[in-house]
This record gives sequence, structure tokens and C-alpha cells, in this order.
Amino acid sequence: MHLIDIGANLTHESFERDLDAVLQRAHGAGVVQMVVTGASREHNPQALELARRHPGVLYATAGVHPHHANEYTAECDAELRALHAHPEVVAVGECGLDYFRDFSPRPAQRKAFEQQLQIAADLAVAGNSKPLFLHQRDAHADFMAVMKQFDGRHGPAVVHCFTGTREEMFDYLDQDWYIGITGWLCDERRGQHLREIVRNIPADRLMVETDAPYLLPRTLRPMPKDRRNEPSFLPHIVEELARDRGEDPAVTAANSTAAARAFFRLPG
Repeated sequence: MHLIDIGANLTHESFERDLDAVLQRAHGAGVVQMVVTGASREHNPQALELARRHPGVLYATAGVHPHHANEYTAECDAELRALHAHPEVVAVGECGLDYFRDFSPRPAQRKAFEQQLQIAADLAVAGNSKPLFLHQRDAHADFMAVMKQFDGRHGPAVVHCFTGTREEMFDYLDQDWYIGITGWLCDERRGQHLREIVRNIPADRLMVETDAPYLLPRTLRPMPKDRRNEPSFLPHIVEELARDRGEDPAVTAANSTAAARAFFRLPG
């Protein structure tokens, strides 16, 4: 299987000591390309630097996660726009709304989200359209309302690390958005409902990700001693996902990789 991990937080401090080994294990597991999530002013330039150090293997996003919405200033907006001039940065985000933790006030979250959607809209007008890497948790109605303001003005969109309801999933699919599935699927406490609905995601709208170092699949055996998730565990998620979709893992892998390459415009 050749796989693409569309969301890995490789700038996380837990990867500082052994990133090269992590990348080698990923390659050995068939994970041939990874998109490094940029989600804050601190980590966006680090994600770009990683992509530059590993051309053709690592790519980056640049955005401000709703947890960090309070840091979204005019200077932050300018920094993001400068980052998106680089070809290694392949998506706008991670951006969206998170009302589960409310680490930033909701008005600040909505404003930061709107400003990043404006960046995506401006890139499209300039002929440098980039897809959206979206986050939504417990904020579906507001999330859809903000996205509607920019309907038709941005490139394709993926709701990354999807954990929502059947109704939310179909709302996204009705917009022709993509769905990113993580090891949340493997959590018998929180992800059981996903097992029952993932077969409804069209093959050309489904992508896979680890969200490493978070969301270590609970069905993984043996478990790593440090409980850190990493891209080399992506095949396990694909196997679980394929079983729930009633298809061969090789089919799930091939389709998700083709979808990711088309979405992010990655070379083969």
C-alpha cells in the first residue's frame, strides 16, 4: 500500500528527538507522503521548514486553529499570506470552530475563521487557489453558516479528523467536501458511530490521517510504550476503515491516496 497521511503534527515537541526515525518508519510502512499541519503562528513556519527539508515527502499547511484564535492579528494575517506564497504550503488551515473546549472566545474563533476563508478566496482570485483544511467540533451550525458566506469563493475543502454525526457528514458531502478519517474510528468509547457511517463516504471524497502525535488507535497492537501516535500507524487505520466499508484494504488505500493527490495537487 502507498498511503498519504493528510494530517500529522510533526512540529510537535515529541518528534524533536527522533523525527528522522519517524519518517523512516513511515516510509517502511508505505506512507509515502505526509502533510504537516500548521495550526499556529509558532508552528506554521516550522511546518514549512520541515517540508523544505524533505521535498516530495513532506508538505505543509498554514493556518490558525480555533484554539489559537486569540493570536489572530493583522500581523498574523500578513504572516499567513506570506507563507501561502510558498509552493510547499498546500492548504489553508487548520482553521474552523471548536466549541468543545472553547480555548478562545467564540466571537474570536468566528473572526479568525472568516479571515482565513478570505485568504483562501483571495488566493483563488489570484489564480493560486489552495484547498481548505478545516476543523469543526461541537459547532456545526455556526461552522456551516460561516462557510456559506464564502460559498463558491474557495478551492476544495476537507473536514479533517471527522468525528461528527451522520447528519453532519452528509451536510459536508452535499457540499462536495472531503472527509478525513483518523484513529478516532478505533476508539470503542467515542468512535463506534463512525464505524456505522464511513461506508457512506464516496471513495473519491475519503482521505486518511493520523493526527499524530494525537489519537493513537486504541486497537493497535502492540501499543507503543510512549503512547505516541505516528504516521507509520496509518496502515492500521486503513485496515480498520476498510473493514467497516466492506472493501479490501488495498482498495481503500489506493482510493484515499488518489483523492489526497488530487486534493493537495501532490506529485505521484
